[in-house]
Amino acid sequence: MTGRRTRDPEARRAALAAATMEVIAEAGVGRTTHRAVAAKAGLPLGATTYYFPTLDDLIAAGLRHAVATLQSDLNQWEERLKHAPDVAEALTQLVKEYLTDRRQVRLEYELCLAAARDAALRPLADVWMRGLPVILEPYVGIAAGRDIGALIDGIVLLTLTTETELDEPGLTAAIRRLSS
Repeated sequence: MTGRRTRDPEARRAALAAATMEVIAEAGVGRTTHRAVAAKAGLPLGATTYYFPTLDDLIAAGLRHAVATLQSDLNQWEERLKHAPDVAEALTQLVKEYLTDRRQVRLEYELCLAAARDAALRPLADVWMRGLPVILEPYVGIAAGRDIGALIDGIVLLTLTTETELDEPGLTAAIRRLSS
């Protein structure tokens, strides 16, 4: 036995996608490079360019990783809302829990902004933008679901940029107004 590790291409791709997310969270999409991602993943630079030849490919992999996480989160939100006696309060609680990992939230919003600049990334970011109104539709209708989704995005951005806590009573009241 030589002591060499077997290379697992899927594990490397996943590690690079996760590392891309880390670099984007720390430096932003504009400063994400193959070199920075390789260093964060603890892999040789050649691995990044082997699996993701262009920077766009690398960022898209990071966005796909983020979308998978978001889809999982939305599935959990949908499940919790099914059993909630008060949708407005439950949704406020979900937003509060979402904001506990502000670093991850910043990353997800950074990736959405990258999708706004790059048409190739837009379908990937669409999961959140369209997913939340869809899970809210059975409770409040499609129009109110879209409005509540926009409200939540605005509230999340406000709490991130002002580094403040979520105004839970205010959010619950606004959700109730939009859903009535």
